[in-house]
Amino acid sequence: MSVFNLKEQNANLDSKIVVGLERLSQVFRILLWEKAKQHRLSPIQIQLLIFIKHHSADKSTISYLAQEFNVTKPTISDAIKVLEQKKMIKKLADEVDTRSYTIQLTAAGKSIVSDTEHFVNPVTEIIVDFNLPEKLMLWQNITKLITQLHQSGAISVQRTCHYCKHFSTKNEAPYCRLLEQKLLPQDVRIDCAEFEVV
Repeated sequence: MSVFNLKEQNANLDSKIVVGLERLSQVFRILLWEKAKQHRLSPIQIQLLIFIKHHSADKSTISYLAQEFNVTKPTISDAIKVLEQKKMIKKLADEVDTRSYTIQLTAAGKSIVSDTEHFVNPVTEIIVDFNLPEKLMLWQNITKLITQLHQSGAISVQRTCHYCKHFSTKNEAPYCRLLEQKLLPQDVRIDCAEFEVV
């Protein structure tokens, strides 16, 4: 039976949780859409600009972006074409393979990111008021859910500690060999700049 069936939903805690998460995803879509409309861009174009600003050049290629956002290369290419026409990005040709290029923000693109990347603030402002045990429980459940969604194939790209070559256990506790430290629950990352595939 569908989790959206009210009888099922109201009688089953699992269904309530799933519908609650779906409702939260709507909030993020609405907040992002509002920012996108202000700049006459699509939500994916805003997401691409934000992602490019905060990630290394090797992650700013059509192929990588398609994997990251779980869409086709033509979808990313179309979004990039519009951003280039609007002078928000520029393409830097690969010196080895002239058919390939990385994408870099222009001053106009950086300005758009500065104005839009805080679209999540209404959610952040609520979470800031949670006490530490509530935050830790929420974070542990989020990271567990993301890890299991990755294992099931629902999330294609994963740069979290648990899939990194630097991750290990020491004295039965999670440990990062790169940072040379035990990983407390709040130390686990879901998007690490130093991530390396095992």
